[in-house]
Amino acid sequence: MRKKLFCLALLVLVGASVFAQEGIESLGFSLDMVWLFIGAILVFIMQAGFALVETGLTRAKNATNITMKNVMDFCFGAIVYWALGWGFMYGTDALGGLIGTDQFFNGPMSLDFDSGNFYKSWFFQVVFAATAATIVSGAMAERTQFKSYLIYTCFISAFIYPISGHWVWGGGWLANLGFHDFAGSTVVHSVGGWAALMGAIVLGPRIGKYVKGPDGKISVKAVPGHNIPYAALGVLLLFFGWFGFNGASTGIATVGEGGIWSGLAIARVCVTTTLAAAAGAVSALFFSWSWFKKPDASMTLNGLLAGLVSITAPCAVVSPGASIIIGLIGGVLVVLSVEFIDKILKVDDPVGASSVHLTCGIWGTLAVGIWGNVEGVALGLLHGGGLRQLGIQLVGILSVGAWAALTSLALFVTIKAITGLRVSPKEESIGLDLAEHKAEAYSGFQIFSNM
Repeated sequence: MRKKLFCLALLVLVGASVFAQEGIESLGFSLDMVWLFIGAILVFIMQAGFALVETGLTRAKNATNITMKNVMDFCFGAIVYWALGWGFMYGTDALGGLIGTDQFFNGPMSLDFDSGNFYKSWFFQVVFAATAATIVSGAMAERTQFKSYLIYTCFISAFIYPISGHWVWGGGWLANLGFHDFAGSTVVHSVGGWAALMGAIVLGPRIGKYVKGPDGKISVKAVPGHNIPYAALGVLLLFFGWFGFNGASTGIATVGEGGIWSGLAIARVCVTTTLAAAAGAVSALFFSWSWFKKPDASMTLNGLLAGLVSITAPCAVVSPGASIIIGLIGGVLVVLSVEFIDKILKVDDPVGASSVHLTCGIWGTLAVGIWGNVEGVALGLLHGGGLRQLGIQLVGILSVGAWAALTSLALFVTIKAITGLRVSPKEESIGLDLAEHKAEAYSGFQIFSNM
């Protein structure tokens, strides 16, 4: 009888242990799923942030148009990313790591529980694709045809962004080389920044932005935004969403043994993200204050974004102290870049999108090769890694930059030739709200324009 009771107790204990183990694994999977969805929702909120930033830093007569572009680039982008983009980015590798070749039109078609692994990953990635596309809206603001912008946003979400994304995050050739971009300084922000710069170049400046005087010299006229509080609120929403952008790029919430790709890394990522953003705002404030003799609001706001973009690649592999230095340099770079693009290159970027996302995206990617301090992932110049990681980072910057710049340039030139890219001077003068949408953002208010 004792033997029977002992065996029964042993069976109960073994069964309870197995059940507990399965329960823990199930709970861990659920936590990972929920964390990724929360992160994706935070990143989605960034669409509202971009809409407010771009609206606030441009003129009131174009507010409806800016808002419509930021809404619709996500809606069109989500559909084409489902149909084509995901497959190019995460499909089976081909051509030596250049492109994905399957999983088009929804990938796994079954509706069973196991498909949840695919759906959670797709949902997280689609908001990143939308971010790359929406960056361009501000640089092309106030003079782009709405239909042409929709054509562009479909191409970047379906083709341009996913293919370069495959090189880094889809197991492509840059990933195999050892290139590190944790959350997208290059994959997302530089790609969007290059497209923004190419779009602004092909479009040309807004009417009255650059004026040639009698002496032949070109004067640069400032075009102030109409609502700095909108812009500030938008930047704060972007800051808020960035905790999902960077934090949820760990992929899981449970501890595990995944190094930077585990729940333990979330705290580090969020700390470095916070410090870099704050440092970017502080350095942009004081640097622009010294240069322009005033604490410039728009430069300070872009400085905060500069810090965020700069830390996006290295956030999981650098210390809090290094993140402050990275953010401080990013804040200075964005001011210099805005002035260089505007005054020297004479490229009209109304919100400074190229400077924030391209210049600081490049800087943040290089920072991995300087301050990276995780053995086996990214070991930078200052931590015994020599020039190896820095060289790999440079290869990634140049290759993704060449791809994004050339394909977006070709796309904008083609759209300009076939459907037209820019509105007429009359439409630009009255504002795109009335010209394109027949709807004023501020109905009942009289809008004055000095240009």
